[in-house]
Amino acid sequence: MTAPLHDTGPADAGAAPVTDGLPAKAIEGRSPWRIAWTRLKRDKFALAGGVVVLLLILVAVLAPVIVGLLGHPPNEYHEELIDPLSSTPKASWGGINSDFLFGAEPVNGRDVFSRVVYGARVSLLVAFLAAVVAVVIGTVLGIVAGYFGGWVDAVVSRVMDLLLAFPQLLFIIALVSVVPNSLWGLTGSGVRMAVLIAVIGFFGWPYVGRIVRGQTLSLREREYVEAARSLGAGRLYILFRELLPNLVAPITVYATLMIPTNVLTEAALSFLGAGVKPPTASWGQMLSKAVTTYEGDPMFMIIPGLAIFVTVLAFNLFGDGVRDALDPKGSR
Repeated sequence: MTAPLHDTGPADAGAAPVTDGLPAKAIEGRSPWRIAWTRLKRDKFALAGGVVVLLLILVAVLAPVIVGLLGHPPNEYHEELIDPLSSTPKASWGGINSDFLFGAEPVNGRDVFSRVVYGARVSLLVAFLAAVVAVVIGTVLGIVAGYFGGWVDAVVSRVMDLLLAFPQLLFIIALVSVVPNSLWGLTGSGVRMAVLIAVIGFFGWPYVGRIVRGQTLSLREREYVEAARSLGAGRLYILFRELLPNLVAPITVYATLMIPTNVLTEAALSFLGAGVKPPTASWGQMLSKAVTTYEGDPMFMIIPGLAIFVTVLAFNLFGDGVRDALDPKGSR
């Protein structure tokens, strides 16, 4: 039996391996959010949806600047562009030209491009704020119901079942018909938007609450929760310092998927006349006028319809990508 060619004693046990004369780099750990970002970057459709979502947000925020550069005021009439006999734009394709990028509305000649841009502000504002209301209420009640259980869980669960069975659309239409023109310091369309945000958010929280409750039921028996309880941590500490951080991923996923639903709800209500008041621009309101008044040219239905379609598709693609990226069972 021959002796080893090199001494492999304890002194060399902690030495870093050498490759081609250079020490190997230490292995770096990756946080869950970094792993999720790595997965998300592989999903090209999700990235495309995210880019479109960012562009839509910029369009909504910078609407006055964009309209000032590329369009006309959304409520400015241009009747000289309208044929008095047919009440439609004199030019073909809805009057689309370099001055009116999406054409002019029949009868009054308002700039369709400007109204689509300002309509993005209404749709996204209502959708985002309603989602925030739903997420906050649903998270708080869902985590309380899941952690405490017993009669607390029974009461919250029955309230969720009641709201899920309630005819939301009919309730909003009935509520809007009796809401005064001035409320909470707001007037006109401001009142309508506040009512839409409150009602859509209120009827949307049970969906978030069910998901949070189910996740909390499984998390409350984990070792770190038992450890915090054994160290004397209070209930509020366990709820919001131990459980809530582990619920961020499912809450984030559902919030991104709730926003397009809210966009469609706002558009449907505006289409039925229960949304913002004219002359405030809204995609659903433009579709309603296209159906009832603008039968002479399909462009007035196609343009706001495409705006809704692209917005909902972008949010759904991005939400699906976020869900897959945050899935702990996904490939790394």
